[in-house]
Amino acid sequence: MTNDPAGGNRVGTPEIEARQITVEGQLLQVAIRHSSGQQPPLLLFNGIGANWELAKPFLEALTSTTAIIFDVPGIGGSPRPLLPYRPSTLARLAAALVAELGYTEVDVAGVSWGGGIAQQFAHQYPKLCRRLVLAATAPGFTMVPASPSVLWKMATPRRYTDKDYMNRIAADIYGGAFRYDPSLIGQHAAGMRGARNLGYLYQLLAMSGWTSLPWLWSLPQQTLVLMGRDDPLVPPINGHILAGLIPNAELQMIDDGHLFIVTRPVETAALIEAFLADASKHVDPSSPLSRLAGWVKDLISTFGGRRDNQAQLEERK
Repeated sequence: MTNDPAGGNRVGTPEIEARQITVEGQLLQVAIRHSSGQQPPLLLFNGIGANWELAKPFLEALTSTTAIIFDVPGIGGSPRPLLPYRPSTLARLAAALVAELGYTEVDVAGVSWGGGIAQQFAHQYPKLCRRLVLAATAPGFTMVPASPSVLWKMATPRRYTDKDYMNRIAADIYGGAFRYDPSLIGQHAAGMRGARNLGYLYQLLAMSGWTSLPWLWSLPQQTLVLMGRDDPLVPPINGHILAGLIPNAELQMIDDGHLFIVTRPVETAALIEAFLADASKHVDPSSPLSRLAGWVKDLISTFGGRRDNQAQLEERK
């Protein structure tokens, strides 16, 4: 362990360093994946209840991108704040962290719950955020929701503290590769730690009533939306909504479930790095007709495909 010039303690390897840094009076557990690449670092917002270590496979799969991720207050190594917070609060905290680390521009990515915070950051700090990546996420409470049975399983952080429970529900809430490869569940569960009940509740409260729909049209960033085709938690139609309303966005579908960033880290990292590194990148928005067709297709898939997925799972059993 060595002293951290940013005001905390540093542990770990030269490639991924875990630091404790105090920003605006809040102690944060921060991890930085170092790279020699010349483009801005990637600021990554994790999913609900997730400590930074769960994103480690993705961080290790990056080849030329410096990445920054931190545990949200009340999760992992970041102590719980005294009061609940809003997405705008976390965006401000993240901007202060970026400044503390000495950066004047970042690319921003958000996964699932963290995708909402990423949208808020891009809206709140458009000059600080160069490009935006939204993975397995939605525009807040106005999303097309998952089935009630899936939402009920997400109501508490029990899956983070009870590995047997995680083994029973992982396929239902995450879909994709988790349906067919039980070993992935154990690997994912091994990295879980520190999802405390009140910290998890604060995350749920943060998104209560929040939506990005009124201002998605104003986001100036070139945006990549990534969605899993078999995502029970965030139905793929939500990706079409995001890509349809953000002016300069493209949508790419991945043949996996909600946690493709974990089950397909190399593929996901390659897609994101190609998007971030392409200096000539200019995404032409799709036509209203093609967007409508995509929405209808995924809406049918969302409500008609659930029974098919369950039937396939029963057959494999």
